[in-house]
Amino acid sequence: MHTGCSSDQVAILSERVSIHGQWSSRLMFVLAATGSAVGLGNIWKFPYITGENGGGAFVLVYLLSIALIGIPIMVAEVSIGRRGRQSPVNALRALAQDDGGSRFWWLVGFLGIVTCLLILSFYSVIAGCALAYVLRTAGGVFRGVTASGAESIFSGLISDPEKLLAWHTLFMIMTLGVVARGVRSGLEQAVRFLMPMLFLMLLLLVILGYQLHFESFMKGVRFMFLPDFDALTANGILVAMGHAFFTLSLGMGAMMVYGSYLPAGISIFRASFFIALVDTLVALMAGLAIFPMVFASELGTGSGPGLIFQTLPIAFGQIPGGRWVGTLFFVLLVFASLTSAISLLEPAVAWLVENRGIQRIRATVLVGSVSWVLGVITILSLGPWAFGFQFAGESRSKGLFDIMDVLTSVIMLPVGGLAVALLAGWVLSRARTVAELGGREGVAFWLWYLTIRYVTPVSLIAVFLHAIGVI
Repeated sequence: MHTGCSSDQVAILSERVSIHGQWSSRLMFVLAATGSAVGLGNIWKFPYITGENGGGAFVLVYLLSIALIGIPIMVAEVSIGRRGRQSPVNALRALAQDDGGSRFWWLVGFLGIVTCLLILSFYSVIAGCALAYVLRTAGGVFRGVTASGAESIFSGLISDPEKLLAWHTLFMIMTLGVVARGVRSGLEQAVRFLMPMLFLMLLLLVILGYQLHFESFMKGVRFMFLPDFDALTANGILVAMGHAFFTLSLGMGAMMVYGSYLPAGISIFRASFFIALVDTLVALMAGLAIFPMVFASELGTGSGPGLIFQTLPIAFGQIPGGRWVGTLFFVLLVFASLTSAISLLEPAVAWLVENRGIQRIRATVLVGSVSWVLGVITILSLGPWAFGFQFAGESRSKGLFDIMDVLTSVIMLPVGGLAVALLAGWVLSRARTVAELGGREGVAFWLWYLTIRYVTPVSLIAVFLHAIGVI
């Protein structure tokens, strides 16, 4: 097969220009993409699933999965985005047509946009809870709180639709305010401030954990980094594989649209590796910040999704300086949520601007309003609209909220990621992909190419079958 690029192919690669602007530098792209990846998945979900699945051995499988699933798909999404220079829908349509593929590949981009809007709708509600907990923790509400007291405080929040609606609305307004200002003035300026602050706060929490209770800190280190393979189950392996994919904001077009703003000449391989590295580092640091507090308070590591809003407040109420440590933690959670939320809104906004000629501010309000309304459904599902059902052997009790969660995380994200892997590995021209990824078929390219063609699709199919309860 011809592996070089003809002059016509080079022209196709270089002639497209994003109407939305570009990142000013590689650093800004890395900060923005890392902000998209770093969110509730790192600071809320990673610690509790690590606690549920035995610690160190789970972390080891997670790191391997980042290399085999996360990084290959990220490289594919960013390269597709930069080559297409448009929203995911338009980029996938254009690139598939360039390389003789089906015109229906645009549906993958549309699936990503719908996925983003659904996720943002309930993501905003959870982030709103974090906002509420900033004030509760700073006000000393959790001082000396018991397990039943912490559960009662959280239940009181999620069972009050009016309070949840207010916090959900406030967080959505914060998100819209950033996205409406565009790439340079909005997204870039936000991550320029938020990401360094996020890293600084997380580092401070780790240092405080080390200083406040050294023995508990070392116990947390051993729990996370000394593998106990007896504690790792087949289910834990598949959970680690799934989270490695979900934590990097893959399969929904966010990385694709951020890649469309990436200037030419910047190495996609290096940028993707660095983003995955920083995202993983944040997840590990979150564990190092959380588990010492859990151990110091003699609480269980396997407390599940309630770790952040029910278990940790007990720890904050017991450890020295817990009031301020807890406040800092929830501010960190809000910042991480905001950087992810703006990336969830961006693909749909970009598509409206490109295809309907709508001004960016109006497009942002329209898209945000859709997610806000869907968020209201989530709020009501936590209270008066709640109903239970069974899925893949698990009981669900939050009605439409759980349905949207299952639909996005179990079906839409894996399908989107699998489609991107198949498109990049089997449909798009290898010659043009080589040109986009640096212009030569070196070791890095072939490692990525073989992985995206064979290893990644098989891994994602396994994750999908596990999620729906087949394996």
